[in-house]
Amino acid sequence: MNPSCNLFLIGPTGAGKTSIGRQLAVRYNLLFLDLDQEIERTTGVLVSTIFDIEGEAGFRRRESALLEECSGRRGVLLACGAGAVLDPVNRRHMTERGYVVWLQATVPLQLHRLAHDTSRPLLADADRNKKLESMAAARTALYEEIADLIIPSGHENEGVAAASERCIAMIDRHWNRQAA
Repeated sequence: MNPSCNLFLIGPTGAGKTSIGRQLAVRYNLLFLDLDQEIERTTGVLVSTIFDIEGEAGFRRRESALLEECSGRRGVLLACGAGAVLDPVNRRHMTERGYVVWLQATVPLQLHRLAHDTSRPLLADADRNKKLESMAAARTALYEEIADLIIPSGHENEGVAAASERCIAMIDRHWNRQAA
């Protein structure tokens, strides 16, 4: 891998972008950044507070500004928020500035992984299953549009280490085919 290359992880909430991203960043010697964590670091407040005060539109503006900044760096692995693909400018930045990996996750897997997570404002809905299906309907084609590589969902009992190794194997295989 070219060390100046950026790696962008996209996918739905609960796909493992942050957990797997940390492992991939180590493997590929990249600086790990999580877009939501960067928003919290720069604003000094939780994402949920931004949603409470500015709504989703305000959050998306902040997300886009930071994605532009972070994707403009070199040697970064950026775990993007699940909805970052909604903005066409964000999609353009990712496709032009790095290698995009889509971590897939089925709605049942998301429900399993997020069963005890109360920190995600868009999942405050009483019917999480319906909300996740709605988000998938709006975002899946956008993930597919920009993905250089698609990593299929793991299973409910697959740990971070195993999922990371599976991703590394697929990325390495894909890059080796491209280099050949």
